Amino acid sequence: MADLFESATGILDEALRHANVSEDTVERLRHPRSALAVSIPVRMDDGSLKTFQGFRVRYNDVRGPAKGGIRFHPQVSLDEVQTLAFWMTIKCAVVDLPYGGGKGGVIVNPKEMSTAELERLSRGYIDGVHDAIGPDIDIPAPDVYTNAMIMGWMMDQYSIIERGRTPAVITGKPLALGGSLGRDTATADGGFFVTQALRSKVFDSDPPTAAVQGFGNAGMTMAELLHAAGYKVVAVSDSQGGIHKPDGLHIPSVAKTKRESRALKGVYCEGTVCEVVEHDLITNDELLALDVDLLVPAALENAITVDNVDSVKAKMIVELANGPITPDADQILHDKGIVVVPDVLANAGGVTVSYYEWVQNRQGYAWTAEKVRSRLEERMVTEAERLWGFAEEKGVSLRIAAYAQALERIGGAVDATGHKADYAPLGNR
Repeated sequence: MADLFESATGILDEALRHANVSEDTVERLRHPRSALAVSIPVRMDDGSLKTFQGFRVRYNDVRGPAKGGIRFHPQVSLDEVQTLAFWMTIKCAVVDLPYGGGKGGVIVNPKEMSTAELERLSRGYIDGVHDAIGPDIDIPAPDVYTNAMIMGWMMDQYSIIERGRTPAVITGKPLALGGSLGRDTATADGGFFVTQALRSKVFDSDPPTAAVQGFGNAGMTMAELLHAAGYKVVAVSDSQGGIHKPDGLHIPSVAKTKRESRALKGVYCEGTVCEVVEHDLITNDELLALDVDLLVPAALENAITVDNVDSVKAKMIVELANGPITPDADQILHDKGIVVVPDVLANAGGVTVSYYEWVQNRQGYAWTAEKVRSRLEERMVTEAERLWGFAEEKGVSLRIAAYAQALERIGGAVDATGHKADYAPLGNR
């Protein structure tokens, strides 16, 4: 994963050519502010004691407290968490949130743990990182294999340590503990709003065709939104493979079956009766190669690489996942004229509604679902149109435009706080 961090920060040099910022700002963005590793002892249900490794990285907080999720996964590493925290720094600046970037993780397979063990692990993680987080310091949220229930345990543990209820320390919580309406679909909602904002600029067919790789929470919701908006969703996939129907899948029926049985099937439902319709079984690589207007990678990192990029035919790719395209492949796609909406914009709906949750917690006042969604739409559309204009003006990709805009916003905060004087001798301060 060290290569992931190197490639993630390598784009700064290219973005710097199109941003008016000091070298000091870029230097500060090449290194995390802090990186914490903790050991988490957990008493298992059988009475044995196991120790798990956990991390929390606060990458940059010049624009505000750090913000970023916590993932529970067997392949979590400090390099991966550091890279994700860097991306969160850029992402928050791209959509103009008053946040820096952070990220956390625990090396664990949560599928092998009971609910009670998972709770003890979650609370133990907060015990370990307590001094590094807080409503004004670093605000965690859910990520891979963590959810609202886990965030509720973590918020409760932090409150126990603080001897006072502190809902603003964690976002993505259950509604009963101060969570926000609209948070569970925010990532897909944000990606959909961006897609709609750019639809007329990219697609000339009506309806546009679409394929979604990754039929989890975000990918499934995105497919449902596209279907409802008149897109012809011809293929979807999960980790086991995909289904393809050239004249379009009935996504509400496919989603209903997936939620109820965890099976991905090409079906059409009337009421409670679902019938399998004619469709093809395809691999994830075959889905990525489909001749569609819109391709949505919504799974994990590095789905499109130099090994398969030549087969990609979509007119536009919306990165709902984090880092689904490697840098080398990204350049090839740009050279081919394929529009790539980068993850730092496309999936920023989640952190944006997390920000709204934090604001509600600080106010002690809950917003309606309509208010959350309308504010999310306004922000995502505004930033998408701003980046499109910047990219056209400079003749660069949307990714370079996004990083350049983020650099300027972060650089403005660096200059405003006087951090440019960090090199001065102490006696001159």
